[in-house]
Amino acid sequence: MSAQMLRVTAREALSPLVTRFRFEHPEGADLPLFSGGAHVVVEMPDGDILRRNAYSLISDPLDGSGYEIAVRREDGGRGGSVFLHRQVAVGDMLRISAPLNLFALDLRAKKHVMIAGGIGITPFVAQLKQLARLQMPFELHYAARSRSEAAGLALLPDLPQIHVHISDEGNRMDLGAVLGGQPLGTHVYTCGPEGLIDAVAETAARLGWPRGALHSEVFMAPPPGTPFTVTLARSGRTVTVGAHQSLLEALEAAQVPVDWSCRGGACGRCETGVSACHGQIEHHDHWLSDDEKSSQTKIMPCVSRFRGDTLILDL
Repeated sequence: MSAQMLRVTAREALSPLVTRFRFEHPEGADLPLFSGGAHVVVEMPDGDILRRNAYSLISDPLDGSGYEIAVRREDGGRGGSVFLHRQVAVGDMLRISAPLNLFALDLRAKKHVMIAGGIGITPFVAQLKQLARLQMPFELHYAARSRSEAAGLALLPDLPQIHVHISDEGNRMDLGAVLGGQPLGTHVYTCGPEGLIDAVAETAARLGWPRGALHSEVFMAPPPGTPFTVTLARSGRTVTVGAHQSLLEALEAAQVPVDWSCRGGACGRCETGVSACHGQIEHHDHWLSDDEKSSQTKIMPCVSRFRGDTLILDL
């Protein structure tokens, strides 16, 4: 994926856990434009580890002067968000990928209903700007446990179509009420915890929504696990994957070329064939079908792991 070095020109705390970062070209050149829902991958050289994390763009899609992201610090995560919060300062240079959109608005829709939970508000911030410019009907529902956790409030315009649901204030979101009675041709977009995405899908199915009108996005962080070894069919080489390392990261460290884009189990770009499997692939992606997962003939190295004796990849 193409990338360029950009300078951090601003950082702002939106809440105790969420910080906004702005990146600009060091010579003031315009950056490629994007559409609402797009993300970039930020490269973070953290000691001997090169971390690559995907973050949704929250800036105006038609403003090429800079890119902005909002990042929640996950102290129990793999280190990328902590690196940004603790080590990145204004003036630093980081390599940022070109924007890629796996969560674009379907502009054929008559209306757009957006449902966000927690930090899942981020892709909708740019989509709101796009919808306002296009003057298309929409409504946004933003759920959080408390206002202190609703960092997205600082990013949202004051519009009657935006509804905030704070659980601690007794204002939990009623998905049946949100999805029921929407006009024909409405599309719904969900971003947030897996539980929210599943609940929206279940409610929509119960209400008879067509599957093609449902859109969701979740970037999975590669989970830790027991170290394992894979064999590469073409060369016979073996590569060991550490407990807190993804298979994709281990392959990259071994200089084995693997195509990728989201690094979160959503896009399908790094799908890799499996020649032999004596054990169990731990699938954590949102790309492969249930049949493909059970066949154990494919793996998404960005997020999936393995337990067993032998895993041979078509690489």
